[in-house]
Amino acid sequence: MRTVGVRELRANTSKVLHDVSAHGEVISITRHGRIIARLVPAGEASSQTAQAGVEAAWADLDRLAEEISARWPEGMSATEAVARDRR
Repeated sequence: MRTVGVRELRANTSKVLHDVSAHGEVISITRHGRIIARLVPAGEASSQTAQAGVEAAWADLDRLAEEISARWPEGMSATEAVARDRR
């Protein structure tokens, strides 16, 4: 899934919208590196691209869970980790 910053969106709105409508792209809009919105094509294709977006989001969550698991201290609960970080 392609991401576009707010500044780039402002500068290239026509091209970004063309990519969404003509190519069926789902484009995430970011501000300061965080996704704030998604542009998806309208019509019948949108349900397919929306499903692709959902699948991509789950894949991102799976990768994040693997990364967290790889670095998680042995025998520490989530409650203990939060309490430790608050100290």
